Amino acid sequence: MLAPQGDRNRLRIEVLVRFDNRAPLRSIATANRQSEILMIIDCHGHYTTEPKDLSRFRKEQTAAANAKDKTAMPSRASLKMSDDEIRESIEKNQLKLQRERGTNLTIFSPRASGMGHHIGDESVSLEWSQICNDLIARVVSLYPQNFVGVCQLPQSPGVPPKNATGELERCVKELGFIGCNLNPDPSGGYFNSPPLTDKWWYPFYEKMVELDVPAMIHVSGCCNPAMHTTGSYYLNADTMAFMQLILSDLFKDFPTLKLIIPHGGGAVPFHWGRFRGLALNNGRPELTEIIKNNIFFDTCVYHQPGINLLAEVVPADNILFASEMVGAVKGIDPKTGFNFDDTKRYVDAAPKLSAADRQKIFEGNAHRVFGRLKTPAPAKAPG
Repeated sequence: MLAPQGDRNRLRIEVLVRFDNRAPLRSIATANRQSEILMIIDCHGHYTTEPKDLSRFRKEQTAAANAKDKTAMPSRASLKMSDDEIRESIEKNQLKLQRERGTNLTIFSPRASGMGHHIGDESVSLEWSQICNDLIARVVSLYPQNFVGVCQLPQSPGVPPKNATGELERCVKELGFIGCNLNPDPSGGYFNSPPLTDKWWYPFYEKMVELDVPAMIHVSGCCNPAMHTTGSYYLNADTMAFMQLILSDLFKDFPTLKLIIPHGGGAVPFHWGRFRGLALNNGRPELTEIIKNNIFFDTCVYHQPGINLLAEVVPADNILFASEMVGAVKGIDPKTGFNFDDTKRYVDAAPKLSAADRQKIFEGNAHRVFGRLKTPAPAKAPG
């Protein structure tokens, strides 16, 4: 039997308050912080359920960019995405899963595979990035208790990363975003950009440090037929980035720079001994010292043994909770009966982790890495 309308409204208000990032009520008790309760922060979410007209616009933009003649680009004003469409796309997907799985806040960015930095030129990338970032801002304005924004960057092959600082600054200062996704390979699978440790990237890092925002190192869709986008390209790029970083002096030049390597760090945890040996053979410190204040891994690893290994070899101080929902691996694992990307279950069950470790992974480390998360200003929807 349904409760009276007034009671249902009060219940809805109570649920929304529970997810209020500005003054969060806590949800899971732990003994390690004098009975303080955890807030579950998912540091890696993408808007993969966007309104359909966004896809229509991108198809037309891509066709125009690839046309041999000077085909007119679609008008940004032609985009029709109502608040009701956004609400429906979020409430039936990300918000529903947040509530079912017991998480509170998702650090939210545009669809990673859709960034498409290899499509068109710098102007195409800038317009597309602005559209996608403005859409994230609209999501955050509708659900400020549940989402906080991270931006897509207008990168383009061969274009200096410093050219993306304007959009980063806009998103942070005007939209209230707290980080960015930085693509180490705008070519879409041909790896022809300088390594992340090259001074080519330094002006962008300078802006990140100035704004006190981290970057997630995240490639986009792959146009190299030798690689599957989410099955190999993502993980190859994650592993490549780590190897570049541990053999460099980047963090001597930028001691407060914070970089997140997603998807559990690619091959890094499984081959920790290889990377540790290579670092030591090259006169570098222990890996735990190299990554200490600068390199972090997320928990987008979709089976229990994988999370167990991550927790075994990577310090809890350098792990951020994440699920990537709704992302690369959808569906239910027939062996467990739960969704592959329900990663909170794996973290909860990891035998290596103490209550204090889980507090860091679920909440504490996110505040440490995302400096602006401490007082995130709700983003104002553009237009």
